[in-house]
Amino acid sequence: MHSLTLAAVSRRVADTLHDRAAAELFARCLERTLDRAVRRLADGTVFVVTGDIPAMWLRDSAAQMWPYIRICQQDDALQDLVAAVLARQLRCILIDPYANAFNAAPPWIWERKYEVDSLCYPLDLAYQLWRATGRVDHFDAAYRQAAERILTLWRLEQDHEGRSPYRFRRLPRPLARVGRGRRTVVTGMTWSGFRPSDDACRYGYLVPANMFAVVVLRQLGHVADEVLRDSGLAERARRLAQEIDTGITAHGIVDHPVHGRVYAYEVDGAGGTALMDDANVPSLLAAPLLGYINVGDSVYQATRRFVLSEANPFYFAGRAVAGVGSPHTARRHVWPLALAVQGLTSTEPGEQRTLIDTLCRTAIGGAVHESVHCDRPRRYTRDWFSWADAMYCDLVLAHCGVGAGRAGVP
Repeated sequence: MHSLTLAAVSRRVADTLHDRAAAELFARCLERTLDRAVRRLADGTVFVVTGDIPAMWLRDSAAQMWPYIRICQQDDALQDLVAAVLARQLRCILIDPYANAFNAAPPWIWERKYEVDSLCYPLDLAYQLWRATGRVDHFDAAYRQAAERILTLWRLEQDHEGRSPYRFRRLPRPLARVGRGRRTVVTGMTWSGFRPSDDACRYGYLVPANMFAVVVLRQLGHVADEVLRDSGLAERARRLAQEIDTGITAHGIVDHPVHGRVYAYEVDGAGGTALMDDANVPSLLAAPLLGYINVGDSVYQATRRFVLSEANPFYFAGRAVAGVGSPHTARRHVWPLALAVQGLTSTEPGEQRTLIDTLCRTAIGGAVHESVHCDRPRRYTRDWFSWADAMYCDLVLAHCGVGAGRAGVP
């Protein structure tokens, strides 16, 4: 269906990389999502499995579309694919905005772990499709309803203690305090029960997720002004973005004894702080990629040095690979998607190429895995993780200068 565009892009990548193995891995990853992950439903929407788990995560399914956004300007079929994925995501949000993963048929909810980023990703996907192609048909009634639902929920979760109905009691790992999570105080940020790794938050205010929320709220303000012609929606989105951003600045930047002023990963507003970064996006490392901050910002650069050092408890360096891992997987396992983010936020072309080579070398069996052991990459998790495939493709496209990059907010 998309063979002409994919073939042309793959040829250009091969001509630029001059590396057969890396180019073949790119072509295989680019095709695998369309061949194996994408499922068109009877209602015309598209359900996207995350890989070797048969559910659709709002986060993963949006990120799985990132490489296609880059190359879909002249391909109506690819544009329609992205729009159909978005349509399925919006329906999922309207079923339950607290859920993070869904089934293709009833019962609709696969998992109800509330994650701020799960609501960020569909808003961002809609914006990126518009900016890449100019099409606006996806800004329909479902988009408006979902956007209103997200605004209402994020504002309510600014005061999780006083207003939230959300509880997560599922055994064997319910949230603390009978499903409420650890205590937080109001900061202006919006509360999250879980990280993008699907692990429970420790301190409630997940700083990189709030960064992404600021970005997509500003995007929503732009859409509301330019497409929906709804000044009230635009104002509400921008006001909430400002409140969250103020909270990040006031509570999310801390002093590190070695690296100076850095962003914390999580805070609770009462002094509790998690100084770390996780491989899953949104991450602190990914802040410029998502559009929150300029890559040259001094606090970001200090944070980046922290994240890519052993001061970060989830940075692992071994004989085969060094990079950011996650408490979601075993120690000394590096996540390839974090290596891709490292490359996508690098200002050094040489670093990008080195990371492409590393990703290719550790793609055992022709797949970019969830994580690989930093000394023995044949020890890996997940045979097929489509999000990691997509991030490898996105890095290669960026390095080769193919397609349009992510659009920022004017």
